[in-house]
Amino acid sequence: MKLILFDCDGTLVDSQHNIAAAMRQAFAAHGVPYPGDAATREVIGLSLLEAIARLVPEETPEMHEKLARAYKEAFLALRTSPDFHEPLFPGARETIKALAARDDVLLGIATGKARRGLDVLLERFALREYFVTLQTADDAPSKPHPGMVLRALEETGAEPERTVLIGDTTHDMLMARNAGIAGLGVAWGYHPPESLKESGAAAIAETFSHVPDLAHQIVETRKTGQTPATALSRAPS
Repeated sequence: MKLILFDCDGTLVDSQHNIAAAMRQAFAAHGVPYPGDAATREVIGLSLLEAIARLVPEETPEMHEKLARAYKEAFLALRTSPDFHEPLFPGARETIKALAARDDVLLGIATGKARRGLDVLLERFALREYFVTLQTADDAPSKPHPGMVLRALEETGAEPERTVLIGDTTHDMLMARNAGIAGLGVAWGYHPPESLKESGAAAIAETFSHVPDLAHQIVETRKTGQTPATALSRAPS
């Protein structure tokens, strides 16, 4: 049985504009200079407090807490506004449904989102039924700590050698490496493919349609002792 874990923001859904907008509002509410949207994209995937601490390491832990609370309030307001837009990436739904229909695959999520935010998202897109394990920032330390992956392995009984994490950031690839599983990077997210490869990605999927075959090939190369990074230099055409 293979276990395929998906990151959420930047991998399943395009949330960067809402995340950046909420960050801008949070920083403005406390008079803290905002380091910019590019800096925010770099920390997407981390748990909220860890992300804010990386954005403004010069601020106190107390201010980090205040900014985190302001961010949650701002994001909730955005989520309930009539023009809220946070789409699935093209092909995400179809790929998830196809993988979930296989009898040799289990699906899960490992995200820096809080559980409440993930539940709202999965309900909005009617995807909850396809995932057997959900790991969030409420369950384990921030990426790249391996805690979320280790919990998923324990819950499902999957073997590390047959587990792949799909993600768009270096935080995802480092978490996979720290947990002893393979990481499959995606080209449509928030960190460049070159950075994902440097962080240990076994391969890069150019589109969602490439994910199933690449995940399968990664598991097979690990079984045969090959190095996925050399065995899978690019996505299939």
